[in-house]
Amino acid sequence: MDMIAQIFPGIFSFGVQEPMIACARVALIAFGFLLAYLGFKRILEPLIMVPMGVGMICINCGVLFLEGGKLGNLFLDPMISDPAKLVDIMQVNFLQPIYNLTFSNSLVACVVFMGVGAMCEIGFILANPWTSIIIAIFAECGTFVTLILGVHLGLTPPEAAAVASIGGADGPMVLFTSLMLAPHLFVPIGVIAYLYLSLTYAGYPWLLKLLVPAETRGKDILFFAPEVPKVKKFMFILVCCGLLCLLLPMAAPLIMSFFLGMAIKEAEIVPYQDLLESTLLYSGTLMLGLLLGTLCEAGTLLNPKVAPLIILGVLALTVSGAVGIFGGYVIYWFKKGDFNPVVGISGVSCVPTTAKIAQHAAEDEDPFAIVLPVAMGANVGGVIVSAIACGIFIATIGMVK
Repeated sequence: MDMIAQIFPGIFSFGVQEPMIACARVALIAFGFLLAYLGFKRILEPLIMVPMGVGMICINCGVLFLEGGKLGNLFLDPMISDPAKLVDIMQVNFLQPIYNLTFSNSLVACVVFMGVGAMCEIGFILANPWTSIIIAIFAECGTFVTLILGVHLGLTPPEAAAVASIGGADGPMVLFTSLMLAPHLFVPIGVIAYLYLSLTYAGYPWLLKLLVPAETRGKDILFFAPEVPKVKKFMFILVCCGLLCLLLPMAAPLIMSFFLGMAIKEAEIVPYQDLLESTLLYSGTLMLGLLLGTLCEAGTLLNPKVAPLIILGVLALTVSGAVGIFGGYVIYWFKKGDFNPVVGISGVSCVPTTAKIAQHAAEDEDPFAIVLPVAMGANVGGVIVSAIACGIFIATIGMVK
């Protein structure tokens, strides 16, 4: 038996673990297969789901016996903090250096944000500033509702604020906020956030169908945007970046990353733009998905505090989506029907996913309906509002830890 355990430790480990842990491993292996498959079929976001599913499978299959008979893996240990042990384990666990030097300090979040910024067009929000910001403010409501409910469910204010940031649907912002406010919950909040953000692909279209009638969903939006000189767009980016960093220095790294990407795009620095849009963005996204998958180890996710986080994460995104659609209706009523309320979902700042969801919802009813330019303006507005909300949380609630 000892020989079998030595040759096939992954299989034998199921028999020596607690039944709940062993069953959770099996469930997570199956779930990893499902996520990877749904990413392959483009039902969920493949950029995150395929590497995340592979990582989830491998972290729960590749369990072996370490020194002293302790069960572990050769991927990473997210909880290790002793400097000497950390140096040792970074020489063995192949993802540990990437985790400690990029993930757990939010560097990968900043890199992804640079790439997202380089892909965003600031002209969309400048064409409809009030519409974009008003919708974005409505779509941030899930964050504040979840914050209040989280405190009532027994979480500390920093813990509740960290999980509430999921309502902004901005993955890098969630990672950054949870690391600053509740580092002990950084791993489960990060995993839950990205799982749910990918599930918006499947959930938000149904929410639009439920809350917006078909004849309204197919409404076209006439978009007449005057050509804004590049110098004005560039100056707006610099002023907005400086102002937000001045007001919210706690969120300055992410703010700088996002607006740096936009500045590079408007300045047409092609080598940097290519680097951000392709190499850095996709490298960061690949490592992000893979690390999130390998963090889905059964023992970590069976923490008693994870269950309320799962519930609060669903609530945050649902409320943000529903109230964002209501914000779309507010603009619809204000403009006396000359607007499409589906744009409201794009105020949830999952760039550019929610904007594309709004466009698909419109063209499903009318193939010639176009709402994407206005939706992208609300999307960028959502990023800005989300950054403001998280910066305020870190600066104020962080002081009560």
